[in-house]
Amino acid sequence: MIFKKGMAVANVTVIGAQWGDEGKGKIVDWLAERADVVVRFQGGHNAGHTLVVEDQTYKLSLLPSGIVRGTLSVIGNGVVLDPWHFREEVAKLKGQGVTITPENLQIAETCPLILPFHRDLDGLREDASGAGKIGTTRRGIGPAYEDKVGRRAIRVCDLAHLDDLELQLDRICAHHDALRAGFGTTPVDRDRLMADLREIADFILPFAKPVWLTLNAAKQKGARILFEGAQGVLLDVDHGTYPFVTSSNTIAGTAAGGSGLGPSAAGFVLGITKAYTTRVGSGPFPTELEDETGQRLGERGHEFGTVTGRKRRCGWFDAVLVRQSIAVSGVTGIALTKLDVLDGFEELKICVGYTVEGKHYDYLPPHPQDQARAIPIYETIAGWNESSAGARNWAQLPAQAIKYVRRIEELIGCPVALVSTSPERDDTILVKDPFAD
Repeated sequence: MIFKKGMAVANVTVIGAQWGDEGKGKIVDWLAERADVVVRFQGGHNAGHTLVVEDQTYKLSLLPSGIVRGTLSVIGNGVVLDPWHFREEVAKLKGQGVTITPENLQIAETCPLILPFHRDLDGLREDASGAGKIGTTRRGIGPAYEDKVGRRAIRVCDLAHLDDLELQLDRICAHHDALRAGFGTTPVDRDRLMADLREIADFILPFAKPVWLTLNAAKQKGARILFEGAQGVLLDVDHGTYPFVTSSNTIAGTAAGGSGLGPSAAGFVLGITKAYTTRVGSGPFPTELEDETGQRLGERGHEFGTVTGRKRRCGWFDAVLVRQSIAVSGVTGIALTKLDVLDGFEELKICVGYTVEGKHYDYLPPHPQDQARAIPIYETIAGWNESSAGARNWAQLPAQAIKYVRRIEELIGCPVALVSTSPERDDTILVKDPFAD
């Protein structure tokens, strides 16, 4: 394994500091060109990253973004892997000219598998929930994590031992058959499942590696490791707007457990944050704008999910929530994206607190009903008429746009390391290099 030469040996962990969809794909791609290894450490194929490289657009949902650059890419043990989707995504990228082999892509042998009955259960639960829907992508992510915690999961390493799987199948099918019966659905077809696993095993196993060994060896050699988070901190199963969250921990600390490296490996934690706020699916959203302004943000920002195509809800920047994300995820600096979407607004608003039934909060209270009743307290700041689109240094930004960025820094208590002013990777203002010592 050959790593790039250079003075800096810092690692970088990239996480979303809102509800996901903050533009992590572009930033990770921008960093991946200078990294030696890129690691996905949690989530599944419900997280979409869009990369624009020259005239080519790549849409990823499971593979680490570094694969497009040929950087060694790792799917860590904290990820739940749909093997059939993995094969489809590999085939799609190969069709776009991306080279993908076991030499540049590794999957942790201990990754739990997302199986067809996980997808079934996800959909059955959502359909039965009525108004209480969580807004899941129905891809089986949650049920797969449940089986992992319940010690019933079938993992990547099991694909090499399918003849020894009988007892594990008994455990997992007993659980799912009972659930399926409750929904009036037939039991798991074990013969079909085994046939499907035998069919996919030959494709997956060449990529299966003890990635903790790979990563620890890379660390010892001074490699630059880039940890790529999925979703956002506000969807963290512990720290997010529960129960309208994802099924994994999305904070930077998960990079350690989800990869096999110790907690010191996280390095510089870069929190990706839009210059406004968006959310997909159900759940509280104090600054949501259900008016012409919200529609304008959505149209200008092209706010549709990469994976689901669902329209994103839009609202003003919420400094309270971002400050909370920064605290629980240990963010070192933020990358502020989509600043250009705010061009032309006469005035902008930033949420600086909430009232819940007359009580003031400088954080979002944990109970869903309190969150739903939270009324934002706004600070108004003048907008700008000049264009910020494509700016690559401070001098190219409108003066009022700089004031907006500086005010956000003050309110969230964290410096801005990068500012993104368009989907193009080079339209980025670098304030602090995350890979620098």
